[in-house]
Amino acid sequence: MATFIDSSQVTLSNEEILRYSRHLIIPEVAMEGQKKLKAARVLCVGTGGLGSPLALYLAAAGVGTLGLVDFDVVDYTNLQRQVLHYTSDVGRLKLDSAIDKLTAINPFVEIKRFDTYLNSQNALDIFSGFDIVADGTDNFATRYLVNDACVLSGKPNVYASIYRFEGQASIFATESGPCYRCLYPEPPPPGLVPSCAEGGVLGVLPGLLGVIQATEAIKLILGVGEPLIGRLVLVDALAMSFRELRVRKNPECPVCGAYPTVKELIDYNQFCGVRGEESTATSVKIPEIQPEELKRRLDAREDILVLDVREPHEYQICNIKGHLIPLGDLPARVHELDTSQEIVVHCKSGMRSATAVEFLRQSGFKRATNLTGGILAWADRIDRSLPKY
Repeated sequence: MATFIDSSQVTLSNEEILRYSRHLIIPEVAMEGQKKLKAARVLCVGTGGLGSPLALYLAAAGVGTLGLVDFDVVDYTNLQRQVLHYTSDVGRLKLDSAIDKLTAINPFVEIKRFDTYLNSQNALDIFSGFDIVADGTDNFATRYLVNDACVLSGKPNVYASIYRFEGQASIFATESGPCYRCLYPEPPPPGLVPSCAEGGVLGVLPGLLGVIQATEAIKLILGVGEPLIGRLVLVDALAMSFRELRVRKNPECPVCGAYPTVKELIDYNQFCGVRGEESTATSVKIPEIQPEELKRRLDAREDILVLDVREPHEYQICNIKGHLIPLGDLPARVHELDTSQEIVVHCKSGMRSATAVEFLRQSGFKRATNLTGGILAWADRIDRSLPKY
């Protein structure tokens, strides 16, 4: 496998030679390979679950330039899996926390930070300064954005995703291989696939998949081995099984096919059906009630049914004694509800319950409203004794 990294002008100091000595004695790496690693520029989109092990191992391996894209702050819920960040980092920008750790691991690595939300306006400009892009994102809109930007800019997309006990990894957007859209031409309907925040993830799983991403990026840089181009690795941590699927380039793909129709970046929130500020003018307005108003009316013993559309295991963590019907069961159990009664629907943060309210109102429940911010807002503003998750 040929490499695309030019290391002709790169030298290693004596200290670097000592640091990377275990690489240098591998014939497939040796001095020339380590120079390629130093010359390489890899962009990590996200410094969370996948981005943590990915960036840690790329820095340790001696990748010369690491780009980090993130706009988030460290939260307690991150610490179970995002090993770049420590308890003392809670409340800090993830980029500040990540750069501290990566610099401590290897001061020879140059880190370029991008304190921004990756979008259609900045992606191509950011990608232009790098050889490889590693996708550590957790939502479909950004995955399609990364894919399309990689295809349009000619950068390999080292991809992984995780959910609960399962993950997958591949390399997309190379000249000879498929892109993400070849595998997933259309995003799933909004709300069908829960995010990690809604569905959970085993803490060690992103470590496993992030290390696969780092391995594939290093192989691309060195030009050794058989990269995951045209192959999708499926990981089941419960069974500790690894399966491989062949993925072919789709000649009719709208991005990387023979006659592409997507020639510039689009609105990916709209493409994935994501509600956002930019689309509120055209989306259905979901009626909402604030936690304080609901508390006042419940204390006044008004006839209100509180409907909890989370999963049973979430209900066990904390609840406000609502009637539990998980969102996925709602169509089959809607007969349990009274169309004449006022219903306030809640979930964890307000996203799933908004979907439930939209469904209920279309089904004749004209008095259904959404609890703004879900049970997390209730815990913050009404009952601070409730645990948050």
